[in-house]
This record gives sequence, C-alpha cells and structure tokens, in this order.
Amino acid sequence: MTRVLVPVAVLEGGSVSTGLISLLGTVDVTVLGYHILPEQTPPDQARLRFEERATSALEDISQEFAAAGGAADHRLVFTHDREQTIRRVAGEVDADAFAVPGTTGDVERILVSLSGDVDADRILSFVDSLVGDRDIGVTLFLAAGAEMPGDGAADAAASESADPGVAGDVGDGVDARLAAAADRLREAGLDVDTATAADGSPFDALIDAVPGHDAVVMGERAPSFRSFVFGEESERVAAASVGPVLVVRDRRADDESDEDTAASAADETAPAADE
Repeated sequence: MTRVLVPVAVLEGGSVSTGLISLLGTVDVTVLGYHILPEQTPPDQARLRFEERATSALEDISQEFAAAGGAADHRLVFTHDREQTIRRVAGEVDADAFAVPGTTGDVERILVSLSGDVDADRILSFVDSLVGDRDIGVTLFLAAGAEMPGDGAADAAASESADPGVAGDVGDGVDARLAAAADRLREAGLDVDTATAADGSPFDALIDAVPGHDAVVMGERAPSFRSFVFGEESERVAAASVGPVLVVRDRRADDESDEDTAASAADETAPAADE
C-alpha cells in the first residue's frame, strides 16, 4: 500500500487541512509530529514537558486520516533539524512520499512536475495510486531547461505518441516523453492535461503554473525542490497561495542519505502509538 508521511509542527498549532486529509484517503498515512528544539535543549527534557499534549494532538489528527479511508499511525520527534528528521523518518516507515501541508479545500486538480532529475516512473505510479478512480484532474508540467528524465514506459511509447496539448518548445524528444507519460495515466483512467513553460527558472515556472491547481506533486530531485519545500523561497511560495505539496521520494537517493541519517540519529523518536 502506498504510504505518505505528513509532518506537522504539533506544538506550534500545526494542523492538516480537510482537503489534504481527503486527498490522502486512498493511501496509508504516518503523521510525524515534530518540534524544533533550541540548539542546547536536550530531547529528553522536551519530551518530559510536552509529550502528553503533543501525543493527544497527534492521535486526533491520525483519527481524521483513518476516517478518510486509509490506515493511519503517528510518531513524535523532538529535533534540532527538521529536514534531516523528515528524511530519516520517511525512510524508517518506508514512505513513498512526504507532504508539506498547505491550506486547501476540495482537491479538483493537481499539478505534477516532471522537471529535472526525478524518478518519473515512481511519480506517475504514485499519482495513479493517489487519484485512483476519483474525479481529480492532473496536469503534467515540464519547465524548459529542466530536462525530463527517461521513464521506461514513456520511452517505449514516445516514438508512437504525440500530444497536441503540449505547449512550448522543449525539444521533440522531451515533448514525446511528456505526451507518453500523459498517455500512461490516461490509460489508467485519469483526466490528464500537459503544460510546459518556455521562460524563466524552473522555480519561477512552477510557481507561475500553480494557479488553478489545489495541490502539487513533485520529485525529490526536482530543480526547485529545496526552495519549494524547505524554505529558501518560503515567502514567495506563500504569496503564490500554494496548497499541499507531495514530494515523491527518490529511491536513488537512499545511499546519499546515509550520512544524514547517522547525523540525526540523536533525535528521540517515540514509536507510533497505534502501530
């Protein structure tokens, strides 16, 4: 079963929108309650002070996800490094993706970025599982200058596929791959459009493409990933009224994350209360 990790700043009033809860109703969810500690504060000290209140909030959120349709559990972490902790726990629970919660109502269309050195096959499989048989539209997006990687199924179909809905000039080969990716999802019964951006940086292009979409799906190695997810451009993301962002994990990055995993091992993680 597909699993998504949903990090929540549980002691800072963090919450999850009803739209994201509904969107993730087709998958299993692990809610990661985290609290960022001052550099000199030991996790044990914070746990003694805050664990009961934080656990109660996590139980409530987990119950909402379970009511939406999938299995749900939770973990509680007191950490000095949010990014390392999210990556580490995502690996521990074998999550296919992790979420950056944003505010949204009912999700009618999602924007799926295939730009950059991302695992397109995993992204497409994730989107198929996420949408299922629901009436949620999908826009596959590619920024010019951020070449789309090869996808086995898409490559096989590219020479036979052409999509007049693909706008922009990013090269015939890339156009064909984007069209083949769209055909793959259409064959699974999804409502799919395609779009490209010819100008600007990949980050700017993605921000400009967000209007008209209720959530974003992107790969872990997308060119705008760090800016979009971990805050370098957080003010611009907020200004664009971005809803939830779902980041599909790239299994090719597992080996590279070993060092980060070791560095964050000092974080104290409580076991999922309902595992």
